[in-house]
Amino acid sequence: MSETAKTPADFWFDPLCPWAWLTSRWMLEVEKVRPVQVRWHVMSLAVLNENRLEELPADYAENMRPGGKAWGPVRVVTAAQQRYGDEVVGRLYTALGTRFHNAGEGVTRESLAAALADAGLPADLIEYADKDTYDAELRASHKAGIDLVGQEVGTPVIAVPGADGGQIAFFGPVVTPAPKGEEAAKLWDGTLLVASIPGFFEIKRTRTAAPQFD
Repeated sequence: MSETAKTPADFWFDPLCPWAWLTSRWMLEVEKVRPVQVRWHVMSLAVLNENRLEELPADYAENMRPGGKAWGPVRVVTAAQQRYGDEVVGRLYTALGTRFHNAGEGVTRESLAAALADAGLPADLIEYADKDTYDAELRASHKAGIDLVGQEVGTPVIAVPGADGGQIAFFGPVVTPAPKGEEAAKLWDGTLLVASIPGFFEIKRTRTAAPQFD
């Protein structure tokens, strides 16, 4: 099937989030079993939470503050996208997530530098982790995703074209481990089915497992 025949699925992520990472790996499985092409975009938990830091647990809020761990990765990805184009975003996200989550390295300057090397991108991009050079573009990308679903959710956000010409957008799904094969297809079909119903807003149950990475 040609790329032009595939349905675009816009996916907004923050590399910091392990749950978004699992959803993103599920989406790579969906690409194998459904005519879908993922388009990757940055959103930011730091931007999302910047006006409600006092409501968050102290250690989480510390990561979200200016200079905290949440800012570096999204700034680096945004800089890579601005300098080298949209096609590098998914590749860099895979490199970051593999090190942050699967390898358990966490968000450090060393893991950021190693991920840039893994993705075949210039080492000097790491300097943007501490710069606001592309913060306007970062915030615009974040706003494009979060405006589709509202301020009460986090990452990831997924949007696909709807039958009426609009967009079907939703937060999640939150799942562990990332489904593969037919299970990935079933979750995709079911998610689109419920998300496409006008007036549908939420299905949820308490998480009873930590993120499980392959």
